[in-house]
Amino acid sequence: MISDDVTILDPVEAGTPDVSKFVDLTQHEIQALKTKYNLADAHTHQRQSASQDAIVASLPDLWHESEDNLQSDAERRFLDAFFRLHKQPTAAAMQKTLLSYSASVSTMVAAMYLQQRNMSVSLVTPCFDNLVDLLRHMGVELGSFPEEWLHDLDSVYDRMSGVTTDAIYLVDPNNPTGFTLLKDGRSGFAELLRLCKDTGKLLIMDFCFASFVLCAQGMDRIDIYRMLEESGVTYMAIEDTGKTWPVQDAKCAMITASEDIREDVYNIHTAVLLNVSPFVLNFLVRYVEDSIDDGFASVRDVITENRAAAREALAGTILEYVEPVVDTSVAWFRITQPDLTASQLQSQLFDHEIYVLPGTYFYWDDKEKGERYIRIALARRPEEFADAMTAMRKVLRNDGR
Repeated sequence: MISDDVTILDPVEAGTPDVSKFVDLTQHEIQALKTKYNLADAHTHQRQSASQDAIVASLPDLWHESEDNLQSDAERRFLDAFFRLHKQPTAAAMQKTLLSYSASVSTMVAAMYLQQRNMSVSLVTPCFDNLVDLLRHMGVELGSFPEEWLHDLDSVYDRMSGVTTDAIYLVDPNNPTGFTLLKDGRSGFAELLRLCKDTGKLLIMDFCFASFVLCAQGMDRIDIYRMLEESGVTYMAIEDTGKTWPVQDAKCAMITASEDIREDVYNIHTAVLLNVSPFVLNFLVRYVEDSIDDGFASVRDVITENRAAAREALAGTILEYVEPVVDTSVAWFRITQPDLTASQLQSQLFDHEIYVLPGTYFYWDDKEKGERYIRIALARRPEEFADAMTAMRKVLRNDGR
C-alpha cells in the first residue's frame, strides 16, 4: 500500500519558468530534471541491480580492454549481443547495421535521406515529438496517420492505403501508448509490408522501445528483419539502448537499411560521425549479456513495480489508466474531468514539484486531442517513485486545482 504520509511541498517560488511557453517535450524534460519528482523523461533513472553493480566495479578493466582491441571487434561483439538478446538472427547475420550515439542521430540520418530525395513522410500520431521536429528541421514534408488505423489487423491494408506520402514512419511499440502492430504475431506487420511493397513506399521503423516486448508476458519478438528482407520493401529500422539500462545516458543507437538504399544511407551516416566509443560499446555488451542471463529481470521488475504503484495511487482520481499492449517504461493516463486540460493539470502538478508530460505534444498534428492525456515515466527508483505517486494523489484529490 502507498502511504499518505508525504508532505506536499509549497508551490515553487516566483520566477520559475512558465512551462506553457515551452515549444517541445524535450524542453519540458530539461525543466523536469530540476524538479523533485521528475516523471517526465523516459530515460533510465533507476539504481543498478547487484549484477549491474559488478559491471560498474569493473569499468577500469573494461576501459583497458577497450584500448587493446579493434573498433570493429567492439562493434561486432555489441551487435552480436544486442541482436541475440532481441532474437533477431537475420539482422546479426547481415552485418550491415550502422551505429551512432543516440536514436536522435539515427533519426537525423533517416531525415537527411528523405530530404535529399524530396520525399514526404507520414508519421504515426500520437508519438514523441522530437521525431516530428527532426523531420521538420530537415525540411521534410509531413503527413500523419492515427495509431487507431493499425488497431484492427484485418483492416490495416485498407486503412493505410489512405497514406499518400512517399514514406511511412511507425514507432513500435509506440511511445506513449505501448501499442504494437505485432500484438498478434506476424499478420498485422505483414499487411503493412504488403501495402508498402504494392505502393512503393519507404518504411521507417522505430524500435527504440522494443526491449519491453521481451519483458511482456505471452509476447515475443519475431524475426522482424527476416520479414523486412523477404518482403522486398525499401526500409530503414532504428533501434536503441537508451530506454533500457541505467547507464547514465551512455548509449548506442542503430540504423539498418534495405540493400537497395544501404549505400546511400551509409554515405549520409559517415558524414555524421566516425564511430561510437569502443569503451561505451564494451560496457554496454556487459549490460546486454546481464539481461540475457537474468531474463530481463533487472529491467522488468522495476517497471512492473512502479506501474503497479501508479495504478494503485491514481485509481479513483481524475486520471484513468490506459491499458497498453506492451508495458513499456511509460504509462499513459486519460483525464476524465471534462473541464480540465492536460496543460492545466501539468501546471498544477508542477506547482507541487511534480513533473509529468502533457499529451498535447504527442498529438503533434492536433494538440487538442492530447489535452485529454498525460504521460508518466516509470524508470525510476521504486521508493522515490512511490513518494511521487503519494504526492500526486494528494494533489489530484482536489481535482488538480
